Amino acid sequence: MSLPRGPLSQLRRGHEELVLGLLRKHGPLSRGELGKLCRLSRTTLYDILAELVATGAVVPAGQQDDGPRGRGRPAETLTLNPGAGQAIGIDFARRALHVAAVNLAHEIVGAASEPHDADLPWERRVDLAERLIGRLGGGDLRLGALSAIGAGVVGPISDPDGGSGSDLGSGLGSGLDGDTGGGIDTGFGGGIDGGPGDAGEPLPHRAQVLLRERFGVPVLLDNNTRLAALGEAIWGAAAGGRDVLYLRLSHGVGGGLVIDGSLHRGAYGLSGEFGHIVVDPGGRPCSCGGTGCLETVASVRAVLDAYRERGGQADDVRGLIEAVERAEPGALALLAEVGADIGAVLAALCNAVGPGVIVIGGELAETGAALLEPIGRTLDARIMPISRHRVSLRRATLGEAAGALGGIALVLHESPLLSRYPAGPDLAAGAPPPSPRHHNLVKEGS
Repeated sequence: MSLPRGPLSQLRRGHEELVLGLLRKHGPLSRGELGKLCRLSRTTLYDILAELVATGAVVPAGQQDDGPRGRGRPAETLTLNPGAGQAIGIDFARRALHVAAVNLAHEIVGAASEPHDADLPWERRVDLAERLIGRLGGGDLRLGALSAIGAGVVGPISDPDGGSGSDLGSGLGSGLDGDTGGGIDTGFGGGIDGGPGDAGEPLPHRAQVLLRERFGVPVLLDNNTRLAALGEAIWGAAAGGRDVLYLRLSHGVGGGLVIDGSLHRGAYGLSGEFGHIVVDPGGRPCSCGGTGCLETVASVRAVLDAYRERGGQADDVRGLIEAVERAEPGALALLAEVGADIGAVLAALCNAVGPGVIVIGGELAETGAALLEPIGRTLDARIMPISRHRVSLRRATLGEAAGALGGIALVLHESPLLSRYPAGPDLAAGAPPPSPRHHNLVKEGS
């Protein structure tokens, strides 16, 4: 297990992060230019740069003229080394697996997805992850150079400050501390069935151990929908927002909150379970043990079942979308009702936490205006009048890659949204989240 860092070590890491961040923001820089930007002493800066060059994180980028220098050769410029290491994000969704990778220069190496059965055992999920990761970057991704993996799983994850004693990176979601709030309850929100061989072991721990064994790097874990919220808030539909509410309408219904610029996890990692807010006390039983939760009316299965009960024919969301495109009255009426329920929940949440941006994601968001407009109408009707014109309702933009990209952001650990996460002592320092200019590549690979 990695030992905690002392104050001097933490200060040095901060200096390294500062230098690496400047190289990312400005591109190749000379030592003189870095000195002006970082305001560190010459001795400290040169010492930091020597270490970064020795470890391969920073490499020479050629020569440039720093201005009038008199006699002597031009100043050497330094840049981030794209081949020094990669960070991997994995989203273990209920019925699909999504992966994405970035290099140390914060360029998206690639992204990939593949569906699977909901009861696929964890060992085979990790096999699938390894295979998909092997495809990234045209098969040229150097797995041995991986710095860390950030992974999302379905359901609640134990508090990162729980002191698990895990040696799996920062201990996020390790499930080792015996806390009753930790791990994933396989009945909560229709959580993942871990498959054969998982009995008696918390599912987050199972995923974390298998990934650690397979790739030999630190593994950070969190709820996959919360990571999708992080991805959308960093470089997706809500990029730059300090107060963001994200709702994903998929096979389950959940979300995430960014409050005052930080991703909010809540006690025992239970923040964002919006799907278990009651909308109909006399409604259908929910997998969480309650009755009439939002998930019983707004999940993919619930909506498709309701549509078929009304005589509609659709085997999947694509079929429902096609009915909407035909302006089929039954489909439009159903989505109007579902949108009203969603809007009522969002209005209550807005009155409680006051977000500036609401992002709607998940497969059902693909129905577009037929769902989003009823959501917006009910939101406007139920929210406090003073907030009505201060909340922006937006559709998610990152698609299936959102959770995996959120996992990368968790690993890179530079976004201000992660300011309240504990820093993993054995993670590579100084790597901020990928730049928004890579959106198209992410979408094309997802």
